[in-house]
Amino acid sequence: MKSKLQQTLEKKSKVITAELMPPRGGDPVRSLKIAQLLKDKVHAVNITDGSRAIMRMCSLAMSKLLLENGIEPIMQISCRDRNKIALQSDILGANALGIKNILCISGDSIKAGDQQETKAVHELESVRLLRQIQSFNKGIDPTFEQLYDKKTNIFSGAAADPSCRNKKSLKSRTSKKKEAGANFLQTQMVMDRNYLIDFCKEVSNPLEIPVIAGVFLLKSYKNALFINKFVPGANIPENILNRLKEAKDPLEEGILIAAEQSKDYIDIAEGIHIMAVKAENLIPEILKKADLNLEY
Repeated sequence: MKSKLQQTLEKKSKVITAELMPPRGGDPVRSLKIAQLLKDKVHAVNITDGSRAIMRMCSLAMSKLLLENGIEPIMQISCRDRNKIALQSDILGANALGIKNILCISGDSIKAGDQQETKAVHELESVRLLRQIQSFNKGIDPTFEQLYDKKTNIFSGAAADPSCRNKKSLKSRTSKKKEAGANFLQTQMVMDRNYLIDFCKEVSNPLEIPVIAGVFLLKSYKNALFINKFVPGANIPENILNRLKEAKDPLEEGILIAAEQSKDYIDIAEGIHIMAVKAENLIPEILKKADLNLEY
C-alpha cells in the first residue's frame, strides 16, 4: 500500500504537509496534541530529526506514535549523528513499523546547536542515503546479494533550497538526488516567489520531480531579523520585514503572510510544506486564511 503522500503526488493533486518537532523530553503527549490539530488538514506531518543540532526525541519513535494515532508521518533522517550501519538499521526499522515516507537530509552543523562539543559523523550525506534506500527498495543487501527478509517499500524525498545563489551547484545537486532515488523535493523556506518560480522552471520541471514549497511562519520583526542573520539560505525581503515592523499585531501579520504565500506557492509548485517552529498549533489557522483544503 502506497502512502497518502505518494498517491496524492502521483495523481497530480496538490499536497499539503506540515512540520512538527518532537519533544525535548520523554513525554510525547504535547506533541501528539498538536499533531491531532493537523489531522485531516494535511496529507502528512514531517517529523524533524535533530533540527538545528538540538536534542529531541528521535524521529523514528515520534513517527510511529503518529501512525498509531491515524496521522501519516514523513520521517526525517539526518546523516549527521549516525554511521552507515545505524542509518541502515533505522531505514529497515522504519519500514517494519509501517513508516513509508522518509526525507533524507545531511543535517545542520553541530555549531548551530547547544552541545557544540559533540562530534558529527557524516559517514553518509543525503545523496548516498537516498541511494541506500533505493538499494533496499530493490532488495539489495549492502554486503550480500539480496536482503534476507524482503525488500523495503520506502517513498524517499530530499531537501532543496530554491534561494541558493549558486544555480549551477543547485542544478547539479538536485539532479544527483533525483538519480539517487528522490521522489519529491521539500524546500527550505521560500520568502521570494521568484526564486520558487525559477527553481521549478529551470530545475525541478526538467527533472520531472515534484516540489513541496516551504512556507515559514514569521512571528515578529525581531524574529525575522534573527532568521535572516542566523538561518542559512534565509532571504527575507524588505517588504515582508516592513510589514512585520509596522504591524499592530506582528504575529497576526505573520500568519497572514504565511497564508498568502501558501495560496500562491501551491499554484507554482506541487504542494506546500508549512513550518511554524514552536507554534505548530497555528498551522490550521494559516490554512484556513489561505482557504486551502486537502485534495486526494
